[in-house]
Amino acid sequence: MSQHHLKKLILLRHSKASMPGHVTDHDRPLSDQGHADAPEAGKWLVEHNAVPDFILCSSALRARQTCTWICQELGEKAPTAKLEDGLYDASETRILTMINHVPETVTSLLVITHLPAVQALALRLAADNSDEEAYTDVALSYPTGGIAVLEHDLKWAELDDRDCRLTAFAAPRA
Repeated sequence: MSQHHLKKLILLRHSKASMPGHVTDHDRPLSDQGHADAPEAGKWLVEHNAVPDFILCSSALRARQTCTWICQELGEKAPTAKLEDGLYDASETRILTMINHVPETVTSLLVITHLPAVQALALRLAADNSDEEAYTDVALSYPTGGIAVLEHDLKWAELDDRDCRLTAFAAPRA
């Protein structure tokens, strides 16, 4: 991979949601812990040079709320998020298809979505030269607020299997 053409793909599982019985799964809000943890994800992105210039966000309430907290931490660097109904209850193949349609002008993409697809996609894209500890962490568990950072030097439309180097995985907490 050529350093000067590297792109970042950041896969984030929404923060912890509450489970009120009177709303649909799509409309579940963040829990108190989720509201506390989501800003920590934004701080982690800034501290680890992973500020996105484009965001695809599930239309589910918990994902939108996570995105709002993250963007608040990114401040003036925060891009406008594009809400995608298709990211809710999507397979890893469906998420990858959306990523494949991202404009080439995007060099750092944040995707905020759900289990199990976010974990499956990170593992699908991770190449043999990925950070071993990060890969193991992703394979064992992808907790709420989990952030996988992958790098690649391809066009977004070319991403498929094992095309990215997984460089980091974290689940920042308040």
